[in-house]
Amino acid sequence: MKRIMAVLSVVLVLVIGLSAGCAKKVVTRVDPTTVIDLSGYWNDTDSRLVAEEMIADCLSRPWRGRHVDKHGKRPVVIVGQIANKTTEHIATTTFISDIERAFINSADVEVVAGSEERGQVRDEREDQQVFSSPETAKQWGKEKGADYMMSGIISSITDEEDGKKVVFYQVDLTLIHLQDNTKVWLGQKKIKKFIGRGKYKG
Repeated sequence: MKRIMAVLSVVLVLVIGLSAGCAKKVVTRVDPTTVIDLSGYWNDTDSRLVAEEMIADCLSRPWRGRHVDKHGKRPVVIVGQIANKTTEHIATTTFISDIERAFINSADVEVVAGSEERGQVRDEREDQQVFSSPETAKQWGKEKGADYMMSGIISSITDEEDGKKVVFYQVDLTLIHLQDNTKVWLGQKKIKKFIGRGKYKG
């Protein structure tokens, strides 16, 4: 009897395993702007919304108007390093791209390429000196220098107990004048997420 029960148990496990393995995976395409929070951690929506909100605040401050009044043209900005000081993996390159997009789409500033992109552009320019016609080859020493550089930090604090978790994110961005190292704008954005079964009850 015991042997029969053991055999039945094995068969039952195999049947359950096969049923789970045969379950059809469904892939649904959704609008990229749709907010989907599965894990509760930093995601593409956080990156985009934080970038748009912080850059809108940055461009609304006096530094830009002062620059235009003094120089008669739009300021030139470069986005530098965004350091991830959280305990999770965050694609900071995506956040940098969102910041650059917000700057460019505003049409209030010009944005120049970062260090990695400049390296690729310079390699291409060097090739042009050899392989392109003289009238189309781009010259050395014509790059546009940035007036300001933006850098920042993403940090987080996690509080967890009894299967419930609260993740607090803080994004700090700084805009620095490259001529004299003056900080012309400091921005801060905070996000707090409750992760648990059921709605948060304060």
